[in-house]
Amino acid sequence: MTTVDVHMDETECVELLERKRTGVISLATRPEEPPHSLPVSFGYDTVESTFYFRIADTRDSEKGDLHDRAASFVVYDHGSETEQYRSVVAQGILEETTDEGIATETLDGLERVSIPFVDIFGDPPSEVDFTFYRLVADQLTGRKESPTEL
Repeated sequence: MTTVDVHMDETECVELLERKRTGVISLATRPEEPPHSLPVSFGYDTVESTFYFRIADTRDSEKGDLHDRAASFVVYDHGSETEQYRSVVAQGILEETTDEGIATETLDGLERVSIPFVDIFGDPPSEVDFTFYRLVADQLTGRKESPTEL
């Protein structure tokens, strides 16, 4: 029986993160509750290996306070140039970019990324309040589909 490596190396992970612009972020909640997950657009700064998010501050949000929350972020692709499923999972602590300790490096990082607007709020994005967050991954893993015999 032949074992196939399904793990992506750093170069493969970065290639996917540079090409994709949306993913799903899951935020820690109390142990008896499921994580709060939401689709988001993002920018990935390859210089600092940091994710940047523009997250809507909506009145009826169930997200709660996001600053210093443990988070998992998943980016995946299937059916594009590779025709193989690929995914990257980042884990770390979500940080509001206005925090004094990270403000300067955050400005540099935000200049290096582009975060697309995704119009899913029912109101024009110009009328929605957003807050910028970043995620410096404590752990970054990638997996890819590697067909094996059944």
